[in-house]
Amino acid sequence: MPYFESTADHARLHFVDYGPASGPAIVFVNSSYFSSEMWEYQMLPLAAEGFRCVGFDRRGHGRSEDAWGGFDLDTLAGDLGALLDHLDLLDVTLVGHSFGSVEVVRHLTLAGGRRVARAVLVSGVAPGPARSADHPEGLDPELVRAFNETFRQDRAKFFTDGADAFFARGLPGPAVSDAYVAHMVNLCQGATARAGTALNDLLVTLNLAPEMAKIDCPVLVVHGSADASAPIELTGRRAAALIPGATLHVYENAGHGLFATHAERLNDDLRTFART
Repeated sequence: MPYFESTADHARLHFVDYGPASGPAIVFVNSSYFSSEMWEYQMLPLAAEGFRCVGFDRRGHGRSEDAWGGFDLDTLAGDLGALLDHLDLLDVTLVGHSFGSVEVVRHLTLAGGRRVARAVLVSGVAPGPARSADHPEGLDPELVRAFNETFRQDRAKFFTDGADAFFARGLPGPAVSDAYVAHMVNLCQGATARAGTALNDLLVTLNLAPEMAKIDCPVLVVHGSADASAPIELTGRRAAALIPGATLHVYENAGHGLFATHAERLNDDLRTFART
């Protein structure tokens, strides 16, 4: 299987590379807990259309090395940059889901977007859901800590109990099968307990607002109106307002898992944006 090494500590990280090498490059950055398999409804059809679709398993996730350290934002963003360098990708469209949006933002502000032409934040948690000095309407940090403690006590129950809200099941609109939900819950267990808790703990003080205002490439923000994991008013709308010239697409009644429930609509947005 293909691997590359982190420049920070030489951790071996797994990646996938679909489609023609000469095609426009789209690089997918996963949510917490998931591996690159979460993007099957995007990577397979877009690669078949001629896009070069690349994804990787974050450290401690999927088929990548089980690392103890390296879960600070600079190292995580550096891992993304190491992948772009390893494949020598240029004119890239970066697509980050949920916590992946955090790594996308930090990579753009750390590396200056040398290889990146545009970015898409899908159901992103950036700039951060918790209350801060410039975000008084945010969630009480103690609520975020309580959420993290529930995760620590029983990850399996945490994933299972949250699945219906994750996919906005019961609301009008496209739905996913029970079998698919069970598969995704199982996929989340592919992340180590260390990786999951480390990423969750970052959310308590996460505040990317100052650096989001410095992003100077085109950005598309895609968010569901019924996102329970990253409420749109605390994340998606703020992100679109903070990033100069950003475009916001709101999917009505879509939850956090809109990459599956609204796959065709998201793919339309991605192919259109990647060709601009």
